[in-house]
Amino acid sequence: MRWRDGRQSGNIEDRRGLGPVGAVGGLGLGGVVIILIGVFVFGVDPQQMIGAVTDGAGVSQPQQAGKRGVTTDEGGQFVGAVETSTTDVWSDIFRQSGSTYTPTNGVVLYDQATSTGCGTGQAAMGPFYCPEDKKVYLDLAFWNELESRFGAAGDFARAYVIAHEIGHHVQDLRGELAAGQGARARGDGGGSVRVELQADCYAGVWAARTGAVTQGRVALEAGDIEEGLQAASAVGDDTIQRQTQGRVVPDAFTHGTAAQRMRWFKRGYDSGDPAQCDTIRAPAL
Repeated sequence: MRWRDGRQSGNIEDRRGLGPVGAVGGLGLGGVVIILIGVFVFGVDPQQMIGAVTDGAGVSQPQQAGKRGVTTDEGGQFVGAVETSTTDVWSDIFRQSGSTYTPTNGVVLYDQATSTGCGTGQAAMGPFYCPEDKKVYLDLAFWNELESRFGAAGDFARAYVIAHEIGHHVQDLRGELAAGQGARARGDGGGSVRVELQADCYAGVWAARTGAVTQGRVALEAGDIEEGLQAASAVGDDTIQRQTQGRVVPDAFTHGTAAQRMRWFKRGYDSGDPAQCDTIRAPAL
């Protein structure tokens, strides 16, 4: 993946080195254990686990503000280049539809644990988007987990993860995130899956358009789509459940199967059209 010449908007908040907040991130050991079991054994959405542990209320913990702007390390600059590219792509898409794209309030880089508008974020939960403060949270140690535990290596596998989380922000702006959450609240067990698959599709839309919109400064190279499909497959609910508990429990799916995640990512990439990503109302996934 070509990214080193990519524009850096500086929409990064670097909290690395500031340390975790509170006692084990403000949740206590019991809360962390619940989150770990929920995320890694049953594949539960991290935002759901935060809500469950904190009774649905954000955990208010003092948090030293991180440094905002362009980072100097390679890992931070990679995130910055991809985040900026997603902003450029979605700004172009929104503009074509006669509206204005509002970027996230930043991608927060942190270690171990940090305060968020949705509660206390734990590195064990992996990257996530918080609609309450409209920020993406990422511990860069997840890249090692992505490669060693899930077998998804390469720059584009990482870019897919970032673009997926930005996809949740796009859903938030378009009202689709609330629609999916509403379906889940009404008892539609597939509401969460529909939201996640749409974010995968939106990641594919970004991948299809980034080279043209950024004049090739951030662009795909040979083998990148294969990396993205491998990453999508590796984080499928069935793949994770089979790996962690030796059996697949469809009723516990929150993100979709490996086949579904690959299919919707590829649909977004092949079409380059967000209108083809309507998983919320699609009759079949």
